[in-house]
Amino acid sequence: MLRAREPEAPEFVTLPMSGGNSESTSVLVGQVAKWNMQWEAAQFRRRVMAEEDLSPRMLAIAEQGDVNVVFIPRTRSRYHEYAPLFHLLPRTVVERHGLPLLHGGHWPFLAEHTPVDPYLPTNFAEALSRAWASVVWHDLMSGSPMAAFTRDDPVRLLAHNLDFWLPAVTSVLQESLSKFPQVGDVVTAEPPRLVDGSPLTGTYWDAPRQGGDVWLGETDAAGVRDRVVDQADADGKLRGIIEAIRTNRVADDFSDRWSYAKEDFERKVHHKRLKIKVTFVEMTDVVPVHGPETEVIGRVLVGDFLTLLKPKDRELIVLLYSGMTSFTDIAEQMGYANHSAVSKRLERIRKRAADFFEKS
Repeated sequence: MLRAREPEAPEFVTLPMSGGNSESTSVLVGQVAKWNMQWEAAQFRRRVMAEEDLSPRMLAIAEQGDVNVVFIPRTRSRYHEYAPLFHLLPRTVVERHGLPLLHGGHWPFLAEHTPVDPYLPTNFAEALSRAWASVVWHDLMSGSPMAAFTRDDPVRLLAHNLDFWLPAVTSVLQESLSKFPQVGDVVTAEPPRLVDGSPLTGTYWDAPRQGGDVWLGETDAAGVRDRVVDQADADGKLRGIIEAIRTNRVADDFSDRWSYAKEDFERKVHHKRLKIKVTFVEMTDVVPVHGPETEVIGRVLVGDFLTLLKPKDRELIVLLYSGMTSFTDIAEQMGYANHSAVSKRLERIRKRAADFFEKS
């Protein structure tokens, strides 16, 4: 088996695998299985697949270069994308949210000839989102129930965002599988040779691994869920995101229900001697989360304050918020000769922000 020394994070590409004749479907499923079994080759897996072993759709992806792609069946429910998250749920949670009881899943996708959509509710992804949020909420906001926050609360949106959790559960799966014992003869760990005789750098040959259970039963699943949360914190700086949300909460984030978080917020808001220091900090090595909720979170955190700023001040904050943290780059973008004007304008915004939040 070919292995990558520094594998890139996988991306998921869905393929239609039904609608044709049974023979063509079987061929496609076999091609996908062979491709996905090379998961340790990561972005180099196309190097061990012949063109005749790839369908036209798969070949079009492979010809894009060294990309780490996992192929899965295209379904209405998106079951195959979210299967690892679904199979981590306890039975009581599955039944409480109106989801069916399914046999254990497998990763990576290898073979499935029976369409799964007819056996799933039409709102499968939505119900799974609610079920998953219910089991990880305690890890995100311990001591305050989810009902104590509005539906637009940023942490609630994050807990429900299945796409945010997919990279973390995929990393945990790969880490677990990479510890499975190897089988067969010992292989010299050296890179393969290309047609011109040069080595394929960043790779090496190694013996295949045996398969097995990553988790079995609800107790194992609970341990894996904890690892998924830890992995989301390691890769996505989850705790940093939650802390940023917590320290920038507004009253509209809370429902009418009492909670420790709401009590703490109101205590700080009504404290007569409250002093607020406003700083703009560059957060490095943070995995961006892109999705329909991104604009909602941005509006909650900075929208009200931005409406009070002049157009140039607002442009400066938007540039900072979008990831441009070099004053020189910002000055160039805004048409200034140097960064001095940016520094002065930012200092005025800090003072105004401190006054705005202290009076709120």
